[in-house]
Order: sequence, then structure tokens, then C-alpha cells
Amino acid sequence: MLEFAYSLPKLSYDYGALEPYIDAMTMEIHHTKHHQAYIDNLNKAMEQVPALQGTPLTELLSSLDSVPESVRAVVRNHGGGHYNHSVFWKMLSRDGGGEPQGPVGDIIKKEFGSFAAFQDQFNTAAKGVFGSGWAWLCVAPNGQYKIIATPNQDTPLSQGSQPILGLDVWEHAYYLKYQNKRPDYINAWWHVVNWEQVEENYSTIVR
Repeated sequence: MLEFAYSLPKLSYDYGALEPYIDAMTMEIHHTKHHQAYIDNLNKAMEQVPALQGTPLTELLSSLDSVPESVRAVVRNHGGGHYNHSVFWKMLSRDGGGEPQGPVGDIIKKEFGSFAAFQDQFNTAAKGVFGSGWAWLCVAPNGQYKIIATPNQDTPLSQGSQPILGLDVWEHAYYLKYQNKRPDYINAWWHVVNWEQVEENYSTIVR
């Protein structure tokens, strides 16, 4: 029996809170079906490796080569899905949008020239994901701030990077409302970005 089971995090807002930018049905299915499925598959796999039970998921994803091969793919895909979504939900808010005013805003202007230039680069990365994946603003191992894209449920942690901001561009994140119009979804998402959480993510990294 699994002693340290992963569980679905509760949202701090209701499913309709992000309307009209992200619809309630998509949020409910995304959270209770897709995210829950990653957790169920991860827990099932972890039953096979009692020695790893209780190991922080961030540690497992940061050192996938040390995870037994029998469960490595599950940890990468379903553990990555659990981690990515857990941080994603927190980066959304009905009171979000606009531009960051704290240290992250200063970093964006310094590294990318302006917030508009940063948005353009981030949008390009998100639109350029082939198939399913994510776009991220991360702190790279060398301390640089970079926009990267990861396929499927791969995480920046597996590249040694720490995510500050992330966007899910899997079709299940937007298809009910936006169909195949991923750029429209990306543009709408900027209206619900929780910059307070992004600033908190940054402050956690630089401590």
C-alpha cells in the first residue's frame, strides 16, 4: 500500500472564476479529469518503488536518471503532469493580468527590453510547441532568465531550471472554447496571469 500518496490540490477559486478567458467546463475537466489521471497513474507506479515513497516530486523530476527505469517514464510523464499542473493552477487568478510591478517586472524589462517584447517572445514559444507541451519563464542553471518550451509533460526541473511562469498549451487546456485557435487562448491567458504568485515563485528561488 502506498504510504505517501499524491493528491489533487484544491483550487483557490471556483471553476468559473476565470471566465470569459478560460471557461468553467474546461477548468473542471482539466482539473478533475486530466490532472487527477496524472496523479492516479503516478501513485500506481510509486507502489512499485517503496524506497522512493516520500521523496519530494521535485527531487525525482530533477534527477530522473536516478529513478528506477521501471517507473522512470511514468515519473517523467505523470509526475511531470502533476507538478506542472500544480504550479499552473496557482498562476491563474480572476484578478490577474496587466504587467508585473515587482522584481519580476524589473527582470523582464532588463532581460527582454520591455514587457511587450517579453510577451512576444513568450507567445512565440507557446505557439511554436509542436503538439502538446508548455511554455515557461525560468531561471536557468547559469542564473540567466530564459523563455523555454517543453514537450508533453516534461518539466524545466529536468533541465536544471526553476520555473517562474508557465503556460499549458495542451489542447485539453483550451479546445472547448478556442478549438484549434491556440493563439487566441494564449492572448486570453495574459488576462488571468497571477503576477503575485509569479513574484512569490521568484522570491522562493532567490532566497
